Amino acid sequence: MERVQKAKDLFLQGYNCAQSVAIALADTVGMSEEDMKALSNPFGGGFCRLREVCGAVSGMLMILGLKHKEMDKLAMYKLGQQAIKEFEETCGSYLCRDLIKADANDNSPVPSKRTEQYYAKRPCLELVAIATEIAIKY
Repeated sequence: MERVQKAKDLFLQGYNCAQSVAIALADTVGMSEEDMKALSNPFGGGFCRLREVCGAVSGMLMILGLKHKEMDKLAMYKLGQQAIKEFEETCGSYLCRDLIKADANDNSPVPSKRTEQYYAKRPCLELVAIATEIAIKY
């Protein structure tokens, strides 16, 4: 899975979770990596680090929307819900705060420093991989 590895590599380079998924698949939906980087930037950390919907899930949904432009709203919502359900069944939740067991009051806009401890403590790298796999599947 070359694209899954690319998503993981992007995350390890400092891109946020949404960017990592979306950039890894940008060319499959006709977008440049630079445009996808900008589009997905605010979705990291569960919407601007508010710990809401996991950024990897947001990146996954961006790809689904762009890949299936012909779908009407109902069909897209069904597909999106199916993809989210698969993510939730695999990971236990689709909410950032649940997935990383974050303090609900920790919503500072300052990104966490990417240290060995950060990567050891957070499941984000694996979440990025799972969301990328689901995006590819759908």
